[in-house]
Amino acid sequence: MAFFKFLVKSVAEQHGMRATFMPKPFINLTGNGCHIHLSLWKDGHNAFAGNDDITDTARHFIGGLLHSAPAMAAITNPTVNSYKRINAPRTTSGATWSPNSVTWTGNNRTHMIRVPEPNRLELRLADGAVNPYLLPAVALAAGMDGVIHARDPGPRMDFNMYTEGAHLTDVPKLPLNLLDAIRALEASPVLHDAMGELVASYVKLKHSEWNDYARHLTEWERATTLDC
Repeated sequence: MAFFKFLVKSVAEQHGMRATFMPKPFINLTGNGCHIHLSLWKDGHNAFAGNDDITDTARHFIGGLLHSAPAMAAITNPTVNSYKRINAPRTTSGATWSPNSVTWTGNNRTHMIRVPEPNRLELRLADGAVNPYLLPAVALAAGMDGVIHARDPGPRMDFNMYTEGAHLTDVPKLPLNLLDAIRALEASPVLHDAMGELVASYVKLKHSEWNDYARHLTEWERATTLDC
């Protein structure tokens, strides 16, 4: 992943252009995601693979991802800009291809977790700014917590979250900003237990970034509230 990003940026520079993996560089266009496909193997056997549907192990793994999703977001979506992607309105293309709710489904790209086939799942939360080492680590930590505690993901949702999601009142939402995600990570015993002292150090770093961001005034603030 690191080599790919370096390669793309280098080729762009050779053509007088600049490539970016910023989560949401253009507010009216689809952002940069970093979706990953996951399966769990033991003794050469895919523990997710069923005959016509995923196994209970896969369902519990999904349950773990859903359970820890708000806390995971601080790692999978690590920048202030990240939350303009996962909470974005529909773009000119008609879709953002990023989630805004903690939901799972079958072969449907409008949810946080997609199950395209009964042998793997796609986690669609992370964006282009994610650390490529921490992404699989936090996904494994949350998923295995689900397996160990047999967490129930609930029924899968087979509808378009972009067009019908507003009608759902009991679906958990992803954090609205980086600070909300940091606080969720701070309060997560699952990720603290699985990832150890890294969490405290990471939280400290991200609080510093948020505080630095909060010190800046935008032109929008001046334009709309200068005369309040």
